[in-house]
Amino acid sequence: MPKLGMEPIRRAALVEATIAEIGAAGSLDVTVGQIAKRAGMSTALAHHYFGGKDQIFLAAMRQILRDFGVEVVAGLRAANTPRARAEALIAASFAPSCFDPATVSAWMTLYAQATTQPDTHRLLRLYQRRLRSNLTDALRPLSRDPRGDAEMLGALIDGLYLRAALDAEASVEAAKATAQRALDTLTGAHA
Repeated sequence: MPKLGMEPIRRAALVEATIAEIGAAGSLDVTVGQIAKRAGMSTALAHHYFGGKDQIFLAAMRQILRDFGVEVVAGLRAANTPRARAEALIAASFAPSCFDPATVSAWMTLYAQATTQPDTHRLLRLYQRRLRSNLTDALRPLSRDPRGDAEMLGALIDGLYLRAALDAEASVEAAKATAQRALDTLTGAHA
């Protein structure tokens, strides 16, 4: 029976270490050496597996997006109406895991890097397209303009997330409630 190679284990350790180092620094102002040290391996090995800091960061963000995707899928599976699907997307966007300090730092780095790094920009656009697509699907039976409303709600979710993540006095629950109220307004379900 073949043994599981060390490569997947080491890659995962480097991804975790990258998220932790970015969280500690609050930015991508870390070295591959720092990341490798936190992962318990040499800088050369980190370069061997990923090539450089930008590639390790992209792998870390892909992991964060996969974790977010798991949260989204779980919420969508439990939703049995279009409205519940939209609410599940909002809930996933404001889940406690999204506000882990290291995850917040990684997201802020993604937004900043997307302005100058094509690969990072593509990853951000992928996240935005998936959110918009899921929202459009949920809003289709509820809205006269599901695509436009999904675009607006997606932008609001992103903005509310940034505000809640960056303001120590902001309430994540208040941000989530604001997104829910916007959903009510867009779908004509105001109380």
